[in-house]
Amino acid sequence: MTGDSWRERRRALLRDDPAAAETAARLLDELGTEDRDDEDIEAEHRASRLSAAREYAPDARLDEELQLHLTGPDTEDGALRFQWGDALLEPVEHAVSVAARTPVQLELTGISAGSTVVHARPVTPAVPSEPYALDAPATSAASTGMSALTELLAALESERDIREWARLFDAVETLSRALSKYELDLGVTWYGADGGIRRARLTERGRRYVERLSKTRDRDQPITISGRITELRESGWVKVKTGTAKNAPAYDVRFEEPEELLRMRPGLGDNVHFRVRFRQRLDSVGITRSTEYTYLGPAAEQTSLPLEP
Repeated sequence: MTGDSWRERRRALLRDDPAAAETAARLLDELGTEDRDDEDIEAEHRASRLSAAREYAPDARLDEELQLHLTGPDTEDGALRFQWGDALLEPVEHAVSVAARTPVQLELTGISAGSTVVHARPVTPAVPSEPYALDAPATSAASTGMSALTELLAALESERDIREWARLFDAVETLSRALSKYELDLGVTWYGADGGIRRARLTERGRRYVERLSKTRDRDQPITISGRITELRESGWVKVKTGTAKNAPAYDVRFEEPEELLRMRPGLGDNVHFRVRFRQRLDSVGITRSTEYTYLGPAAEQTSLPLEP
């Protein structure tokens, strides 16, 4: 049924009464036609159902559900292969947890056809009901996480700026790689306890955008590291701790030529002053993918400002 079907029915009932039909047509034209998609209509139905239930039980909530719709060359029979489950389900749970900023556990409740549709729900511990908290909003950590996650997936599909969700990017990149490995597209639908519905997709277009954003560039900066040696290896690697406090920063300094380190004859506990090249590998989102400290030469005996390892 379309959103404006009730208007059409009203016009049909008044066709034999020209005056009434004209009045009704004018009123209906003033109201305008509804142009709503199925998601909006379904969300309104769920919200109405919840409102009716709360007439009798003010603390009523709808069941939360997560649906993962997998489409690809091998999904026609509606089955979930074990290797897909191993590769996809844990990354989805992890992404929701990162988005929610707290651990969220999900459990599988069923699989249905329509390509392959995985049904899941958040694991909620049994908590005694509190009669004086009937007006509390029907929200959960899973709902908070799914809100952020679907926004990020939508941004990736439309190739928009995603820096707002940078902290989620690593988790979604893992999921994207798993989908690419098995040539799968992912549709996500979240049914919230408040009646709301959120949908998003991660298709080949979004996954290619993830790949582009993951490409790194090097940013080099010369710095001085002063401190004492706490570890060293003949392979050309030494750890320098910059202070005596237990939580003082420590840096792993690599020698491109291990013989140079051997010629220095360093010992554990020795104080050193190194000029090093601090290299960050940054992706297009601005996330530091790796850091590296490479020895350049001796430095004057001065302590540099602490730098995050």
